[in-house]
Amino acid sequence: MTSANPDVTGAGKGSVLGGEVDLRRRRFLLAATSVVGGVAVAGASIPFLASMAPSDATKAAGAPIDVDISKLKPAELITVTWRSRPIWVLHRSKKQLGILQDRDADLKDPHSKAPQQLPRYANPHRSIKPEYLVAVAICTHLGCIPTYRPEIAPPDLGPQWKGGFFCPCHGSRYDLAARVFDGSPAPLNIPIPPNYYRKDTVIRVGETENGGHQNWTPKIW
Repeated sequence: MTSANPDVTGAGKGSVLGGEVDLRRRRFLLAATSVVGGVAVAGASIPFLASMAPSDATKAAGAPIDVDISKLKPAELITVTWRSRPIWVLHRSKKQLGILQDRDADLKDPHSKAPQQLPRYANPHRSIKPEYLVAVAICTHLGCIPTYRPEIAPPDLGPQWKGGFFCPCHGSRYDLAARVFDGSPAPLNIPIPPNYYRKDTVIRVGETENGGHQNWTPKIW
Protein backbone atom coordinates (compact mmCIF):
# COMPACT_ATOMS: atom_id res chain seq x y z
CA MET A 1 0.00 0.00 0.00
CA THR A 2 2.71 2.37 1.03
CA SER A 3 4.84 1.55 -1.98
CA ALA A 4 1.96 2.21 -4.35
CA ASN A 5 1.27 5.68 -3.06
CA PRO A 6 4.31 7.35 -4.57
CA ASP A 7 3.40 5.85 -7.94
CA VAL A 8 -0.15 7.09 -7.72
CA THR A 9 1.01 10.46 -6.46
CA GLY A 10 3.66 10.59 -9.13
CA ALA A 11 1.18 9.61 -11.78
CA GLY A 12 -1.12 12.33 -10.54
CA LYS A 13 1.60 14.95 -10.68
CA GLY A 14 2.60 13.73 -14.10
CA SER A 15 -0.98 13.97 -15.27
CA VAL A 16 -1.37 17.54 -14.02
CA LEU A 17 1.94 18.59 -15.54
CA GLY A 18 0.96 17.03 -18.82
CA GLY A 19 -2.28 19.00 -18.72
CA GLU A 20 -0.36 22.24 -18.17
CA VAL A 21 1.91 21.41 -21.11
CA ASP A 22 -1.09 20.68 -23.30
CA LEU A 23 -2.74 23.96 -22.34
CA ARG A 24 0.43 25.90 -23.04
CA ARG A 25 0.75 24.18 -26.42
CA ARG A 26 -2.85 24.98 -27.28
CA ARG A 27 -2.42 28.61 -26.33
CA PHE A 28 0.74 28.83 -28.42
CA LEU A 29 -0.95 27.22 -31.41
CA LEU A 30 -3.97 29.49 -31.07
CA ALA A 31 -1.77 32.57 -30.86
CA ALA A 32 0.30 31.45 -33.85
CA THR A 33 -2.82 30.69 -35.85
CA SER A 34 -4.27 34.10 -34.99
CA VAL A 35 -1.09 35.84 -36.12
CA VAL A 36 -0.94 33.89 -39.35
CA GLY A 37 -4.63 34.49 -39.95
CA GLY A 38 -4.20 38.20 -39.27
CA VAL A 39 -1.32 38.38 -41.70
CA ALA A 40 -3.38 36.53 -44.29
CA VAL A 41 -6.33 38.90 -43.81
CA ALA A 42 -4.05 41.91 -43.97
CA GLY A 43 -2.42 40.53 -47.09
CA ALA A 44 -5.79 39.87 -48.66
CA SER A 45 -7.00 43.36 -47.78
CA ILE A 46 -4.16 45.06 -49.64
CA PRO A 47 -5.28 44.05 -53.14
CA PHE A 48 -8.92 44.64 -52.10
CA LEU A 49 -8.16 48.20 -51.01
CA ALA A 50 -6.08 48.71 -54.12
CA SER A 51 -9.01 47.57 -56.23
CA MET A 52 -11.14 50.28 -54.61
CA ALA A 53 -8.72 53.02 -55.64
CA PRO A 54 -9.35 54.53 -59.10
CA SER A 55 -6.97 53.28 -61.75
CA ASP A 56 -4.76 55.56 -63.79
CA ALA A 57 -6.95 54.86 -66.80
CA THR A 58 -10.07 55.82 -64.85
CA LYS A 59 -8.53 59.05 -63.66
CA ALA A 60 -7.22 59.82 -67.12
CA ALA A 61 -10.64 59.21 -68.67
CA GLY A 62 -12.10 62.28 -66.97
CA ALA A 63 -9.01 64.46 -66.82
CA PRO A 64 -8.39 67.34 -69.22
CA ILE A 65 -6.13 66.56 -72.16
CA ASP A 66 -3.72 68.60 -74.24
CA VAL A 67 -3.89 68.46 -78.02
CA ASP A 68 -0.94 69.52 -80.15
CA ILE A 69 -2.24 71.24 -83.30
CA SER A 70 1.14 72.36 -84.62
CA LYS A 71 1.06 69.90 -87.53
CA LEU A 72 -2.67 70.09 -88.29
CA LYS A 73 -3.10 71.38 -91.85
CA PRO A 74 -6.08 73.43 -93.11
CA ALA A 75 -9.17 71.24 -93.73
CA GLU A 76 -7.50 68.43 -91.75
CA LEU A 77 -9.19 66.76 -88.78
CA ILE A 78 -7.85 64.63 -85.94
CA THR A 79 -9.77 62.64 -83.33
CA VAL A 80 -8.63 62.36 -79.71
CA THR A 81 -10.29 60.93 -76.59
CA TRP A 82 -11.63 62.76 -73.54
CA ARG A 83 -13.98 61.28 -70.92
CA SER A 84 -13.97 58.12 -73.04
CA ARG A 85 -15.58 60.12 -75.85
CA PRO A 86 -14.15 60.91 -79.28
CA ILE A 87 -13.26 64.56 -79.76
CA TRP A 88 -12.76 66.24 -83.12
CA VAL A 89 -10.19 68.95 -83.64
CA LEU A 90 -10.68 70.47 -87.09
CA HIS A 91 -8.41 73.05 -88.68
CA ARG A 92 -10.90 74.89 -90.87
CA SER A 93 -9.58 76.43 -94.04
CA LYS A 94 -10.45 79.97 -95.14
CA LYS A 95 -12.86 78.50 -97.69
CA GLN A 96 -14.58 76.44 -95.00
CA LEU A 97 -14.92 79.46 -92.74
CA GLY A 98 -16.55 81.35 -95.60
CA ILE A 99 -19.09 78.56 -96.07
CA LEU A 100 -20.18 78.83 -92.42
CA GLN A 101 -21.59 82.30 -93.02
CA ASP A 102 -24.06 81.07 -95.65
CA ARG A 103 -25.79 78.28 -93.71
CA ASP A 104 -27.93 79.96 -91.04
CA ALA A 105 -31.25 79.58 -92.87
CA ASP A 106 -30.71 75.81 -93.15
CA LEU A 107 -29.95 75.15 -89.49
CA LYS A 108 -32.13 74.26 -86.49
CA ASP A 109 -30.10 76.36 -84.04
CA PRO A 110 -27.78 78.62 -86.05
CA HIS A 111 -26.98 80.89 -83.10
CA SER A 112 -26.28 78.05 -80.64
CA LYS A 113 -28.97 79.03 -78.15
CA ALA A 114 -29.36 75.50 -76.78
CA PRO A 115 -26.93 74.69 -73.92
CA GLN A 116 -24.68 72.51 -76.01
CA GLN A 117 -21.68 74.70 -75.24
CA LEU A 118 -20.53 77.36 -72.82
CA PRO A 119 -21.60 80.92 -73.77
CA ARG A 120 -18.10 81.80 -74.94
CA TYR A 121 -18.44 79.31 -77.82
CA ALA A 122 -21.94 80.46 -78.88
CA ASN A 123 -20.69 82.25 -81.98
CA PRO A 124 -20.96 81.42 -85.71
CA HIS A 125 -17.83 79.25 -85.63
CA ARG A 126 -18.47 77.83 -82.11
CA SER A 127 -14.85 78.18 -81.07
CA ILE A 128 -12.30 80.52 -79.52
CA LYS A 129 -10.29 80.89 -82.70
CA PRO A 130 -12.38 80.71 -85.89
CA GLU A 131 -10.02 78.34 -87.67
CA TYR A 132 -10.07 75.59 -85.00
CA LEU A 133 -13.18 73.63 -84.05
CA VAL A 134 -13.17 71.39 -80.98
CA ALA A 135 -16.31 69.23 -80.77
CA VAL A 136 -17.57 65.99 -79.26
CA ALA A 137 -17.82 63.50 -82.14
CA ILE A 138 -21.23 62.12 -81.12
CA CYS A 139 -24.53 62.59 -82.92
CA THR A 140 -27.21 64.03 -80.64
CA HIS A 141 -29.83 61.70 -82.10
CA LEU A 142 -28.84 58.24 -80.84
CA GLY A 143 -25.14 58.58 -80.09
CA CYS A 144 -23.56 57.40 -83.33
CA ILE A 145 -20.27 58.87 -84.55
CA PRO A 146 -20.68 61.10 -87.60
CA THR A 147 -18.09 61.15 -90.37
CA TYR A 148 -16.19 64.20 -91.57
CA ARG A 149 -17.23 64.98 -95.13
CA PRO A 150 -15.32 68.05 -96.35
CA GLU A 151 -16.03 67.52 -100.07
CA ILE A 152 -18.46 69.74 -101.99
CA ALA A 153 -21.62 68.19 -103.47
CA PRO A 154 -20.66 64.50 -103.38
CA PRO A 155 -23.13 62.20 -105.18
CA ASP A 156 -24.40 60.54 -101.98
CA LEU A 157 -25.06 63.82 -100.16
CA GLY A 158 -26.39 65.94 -103.01
CA PRO A 159 -25.66 69.30 -104.62
CA GLN A 160 -26.51 71.33 -101.50
CA TRP A 161 -23.75 69.75 -99.47
CA LYS A 162 -20.87 72.17 -98.87
CA GLY A 163 -18.93 70.20 -96.32
CA GLY A 164 -19.60 69.18 -92.75
CA PHE A 165 -20.37 66.07 -90.72
CA PHE A 166 -22.74 63.30 -91.73
CA CYS A 167 -24.12 60.61 -89.43
CA PRO A 168 -24.37 57.31 -91.35
CA CYS A 169 -26.75 55.75 -88.80
CA HIS A 170 -29.86 57.84 -89.48
CA GLY A 171 -28.75 60.59 -91.82
CA SER A 172 -28.30 63.58 -89.49
CA ARG A 173 -26.27 66.39 -91.04
CA TYR A 174 -24.12 69.03 -89.40
CA ASP A 175 -22.23 71.97 -90.84
CA LEU A 176 -18.54 72.70 -90.30
CA ALA A 177 -19.34 74.24 -86.91
CA ALA A 178 -21.14 71.01 -85.87
CA ARG A 179 -24.56 72.74 -86.05
CA VAL A 180 -27.41 70.46 -87.06
CA PHE A 181 -29.39 71.00 -90.25
CA ASP A 182 -33.16 71.22 -90.44
CA GLY A 183 -34.69 67.89 -91.44
CA SER A 184 -32.15 65.88 -89.47
CA PRO A 185 -33.31 63.39 -86.83
CA ALA A 186 -30.79 64.90 -84.40
CA PRO A 187 -32.48 67.55 -82.22
CA LEU A 188 -29.47 69.61 -81.17
CA ASN A 189 -26.08 70.82 -82.25
CA ILE A 190 -23.10 68.64 -81.38
CA PRO A 191 -21.56 69.59 -77.99
CA ILE A 192 -18.52 71.81 -77.72
CA PRO A 193 -16.45 70.74 -74.69
CA PRO A 194 -14.72 73.29 -72.46
CA ASN A 195 -11.38 74.18 -74.01
CA TYR A 196 -8.78 76.91 -74.18
CA TYR A 197 -5.32 77.54 -75.62
CA ARG A 198 -2.44 76.75 -73.30
CA LYS A 199 -0.27 78.18 -76.03
CA ASP A 200 -0.71 78.86 -79.75
CA THR A 201 -0.19 75.25 -80.75
CA VAL A 202 -1.71 73.42 -77.76
CA ILE A 203 -5.41 73.23 -76.91
CA ARG A 204 -6.44 72.05 -73.44
CA VAL A 205 -9.70 70.08 -73.75
CA GLY A 206 -11.84 69.42 -70.68
CA GLU A 207 -11.58 72.68 -68.79
CA THR A 208 -11.33 76.44 -69.17
CA GLU A 209 -8.62 78.71 -67.82
CA ASN A 210 -7.80 78.23 -64.13
CA GLY A 211 -9.33 74.75 -64.17
CA GLY A 212 -12.93 75.87 -64.56
CA HIS A 213 -15.90 73.85 -65.89
CA GLN A 214 -14.33 70.39 -65.55
CA ASN A 215 -17.75 69.01 -64.64
CA TRP A 216 -19.61 70.69 -67.50
CA THR A 217 -22.14 68.57 -69.38
CA PRO A 218 -24.39 69.48 -72.34
CA LYS A 219 -28.12 68.81 -72.60
CA ILE A 220 -27.39 65.88 -74.94
CA TRP A 221 -24.05 64.23 -75.61
